[in-house]
Amino acid sequence: MTMPGNGWQVMASFRRDGSVTKQKLKPGTVRRIAGYARPYVRELVLFLALNSLAAVIVVANPLLLKAIIDKGIVPKDHGLVVGLALAVAGLALVEAVLGLAQRWYSARIGEGLIYDLRTQVFGHVQRQPVAFFMRAQTGSLVSRLNSDVIGAQRALTTTLSSVVSNVLSLVLVLGTMLVLSWQVTLIALLLLPIFILPAKWVGRRLSAISREQMQLDAEMSSLMTERFNVAGAMLAKLYGRPADEERDFSQRAARVRDIGVVAAMYGRVFFTALTLVAALATAMVYGVGGLLAVGGALQLGTLVALATLLTRMYGPLTALSNVHVDVMTALVSFDRVFEVLDLKPLIDDGPDARPLDGAAGAAPAVEFDHVSFRYPAAEEVSLASLESIARAEAATSREVLHDVTFTAGSGQLVALVGPSGAGKSTITHLVSRLYDVTGGAVRIGGRDVREVTLESLRDRVGVVSQDAHLYHDTIRANLAYARPGATDEEIWEALEAAQIGDLVAAMPDGLDTVVGDRGYRLSGGEKQRLALARLLLKAPSVVVLDEATAHLDSESEAAVQRALATALAGRTSLVIAHRLSTVREADQILVVDDGRIVERGRHEELLLRGGLYAELYRTQFARQDGSSDGPTGGPTDGPEAARALTAD
Repeated sequence: MTMPGNGWQVMASFRRDGSVTKQKLKPGTVRRIAGYARPYVRELVLFLALNSLAAVIVVANPLLLKAIIDKGIVPKDHGLVVGLALAVAGLALVEAVLGLAQRWYSARIGEGLIYDLRTQVFGHVQRQPVAFFMRAQTGSLVSRLNSDVIGAQRALTTTLSSVVSNVLSLVLVLGTMLVLSWQVTLIALLLLPIFILPAKWVGRRLSAISREQMQLDAEMSSLMTERFNVAGAMLAKLYGRPADEERDFSQRAARVRDIGVVAAMYGRVFFTALTLVAALATAMVYGVGGLLAVGGALQLGTLVALATLLTRMYGPLTALSNVHVDVMTALVSFDRVFEVLDLKPLIDDGPDARPLDGAAGAAPAVEFDHVSFRYPAAEEVSLASLESIARAEAATSREVLHDVTFTAGSGQLVALVGPSGAGKSTITHLVSRLYDVTGGAVRIGGRDVREVTLESLRDRVGVVSQDAHLYHDTIRANLAYARPGATDEEIWEALEAAQIGDLVAAMPDGLDTVVGDRGYRLSGGEKQRLALARLLLKAPSVVVLDEATAHLDSESEAAVQRALATALAGRTSLVIAHRLSTVREADQILVVDDGRIVERGRHEELLLRGGLYAELYRTQFARQDGSSDGPTGGPTDGPEAARALTAD
């Protein structure tokens, strides 16, 4: 006894989560889906036509068998038997060609739609502000570009073709069976609930098992992802307990194994039930039909045709009984993709944005004009469905910058100092417009950064963070990321200026050396100097620097400091300072505390005042000062410290 041709498709339908039918789609979802289908209208029409033709062949084959028996074999017409046999063979060849053509159009439409959605979502996510990535879970974002996008394309390929082909097949099969023998057809339909009701129960159980299986798979995958990236592996090596780690993973893997066995058994129960019911129905058809044939009320060929058509009836019936789940699953996937696309970037070009004026090498002034700022709330930048643990925030975030006003003149170095959490990094983030101010304005070259294009702003502003990030790629690719058209000669010049040219030249693969995940194959000092080389290759006119020497050894620090002298020369610079050498060279020092600039001036002036800067000097900088005996052994703050520094 053969199974229905689309039995596996029916099984997939039962395994989908029926709970999606309870979800409410946003108005206009179907209309938006139609917009994505519009470029593929011609292919869709041909695809559906091929499905319709395939449905006709489903009925044609049994009818040819009927004709061979009733008009060829029984009357002993050899020529007709051979002719009809050749027709059956020809029909099989046509069916094979149709199958290939259907698969080509299905792949063309499906993969094209996946490409369209993925590229659109990727580009849209790339335009989201940094606050979005600080909240959204990476795995959830990747899932939108993979699982949900693939689920969405099924709406225009698998689901649509399944509905069309199953409806046509069912109509043609039932119609043909009724014409051949209404009695046998009625008996076959009476047996349908015996299959449908148990199958529905199995389907509900499989939906619950499938959800649990996906959750367990996700938990196991999350554990592997955390342990297999460089940072996670290093932490596990330093603090982890291998036996405990292995036992934890073993437990999770065992749960995945056990749920897989349960799912497999339910699947086998389903197919066994389908086989038994189909066999029972076939037995009844042959029993009742055989009696009719013996009595002369039914021809032998008609009986064979009815038995063959019967095997092609249960599949479409059961698939269509769950079609609302299939359709809603695809629509919900589309809706989840649209949810991301509808999240408007908080930072974007205004309608009247113009490029930032001035020559690329000219150093414009940077001005903060009574700036206040609070970090955006979750609903402004993210989606609860993209966060692993989403909690409602009762109140808006507090203001972290208050009436910040200062000017970094053209070519000046301005140092930001202050206790941890004072707001220094927040100030630098506003220059490159990672965030927008909530009050006041930030201007570069006299232009409000909100009124210039983001592309031109980021061409003029270069940033090096304390933790320089490198992609898992070659040194050449990481540097050229800042300036894609750079030649090897220009890259080498940037490396020399960053005090790392000799080191790269000594590497066996030179510029083609792969730096590893997050640059972990390099030391901290090497990563920072490569980051500075990337900055120099970009050649910005404004530099924002979260002091690159904060966590380096003395040798690496010295090399980076030499590179910094080149990187900052002739550029307007805002530097979060952790080193005395930086603040000494600053044209202006801004002392930040609790989101306010509480002191400003040069190094000696601020020491003489004996305020917060003098205290910071005593606790943070004095030990770096070779002119004193350190925090406790000599003049470390106030007028004495200033006089000691002046004596240098």
